[in-house]
Amino acid sequence: MCRYKRIERCIGEYIADHYRRAVEVGIGNNPEAARMVASAGALMLCTDIRSDIRHEGLPVVTDDIFEPKRELYAGADVIYAVRPGVEMIPPLIALARSVNSDLLVYHLGCEIYEGGGELVNCGPVLLHRYHRRT
Repeated sequence: MCRYKRIERCIGEYIADHYRRAVEVGIGNNPEAARMVASAGALMLCTDIRSDIRHEGLPVVTDDIFEPKRELYAGADVIYAVRPGVEMIPPLIALARSVNSDLLVYHLGCEIYEGGGELVNCGPVLLHRYHRRT
C-alpha cells in the first residue's frame, strides 16, 4: 500500500505544480492525490459515483461519468483520474473536450486506452494525457 501512496503523491504534486483548477474523477477511498492538490489550493472538487464517499476537508460530489453534470466541471483546467476502469476513458475524453480541460489519467498496470494519448512523465509515474485544452 505504501507504494500506491507514493504514486498518488507524485500525481498530486504534478497536478498541483501545473494546474490551478483541478477535478478528480472517481476518488473512491484514495484521497492522497486530491489532498496534495487541495493543499496547493488547486482542487475544485472530487467526484465519485458512490454517494457514501466522504473525505474530511475535501469537496466530494456524487456524479456518474457516463452521464456527467457538466456544470460541475466547468472552469477546470484539468480533469484527472487515478486508476479508472478503461471503459471510463471515452466519457472522460468527451467531458474534457466539452469543458475544454486537460485530461490526465494514471492507469492500472499496463492498461491503456487506444494509443495511450500523450505520455507525461512526473518522476517515477507516467500519466496519459488524452486531451489537451486549447
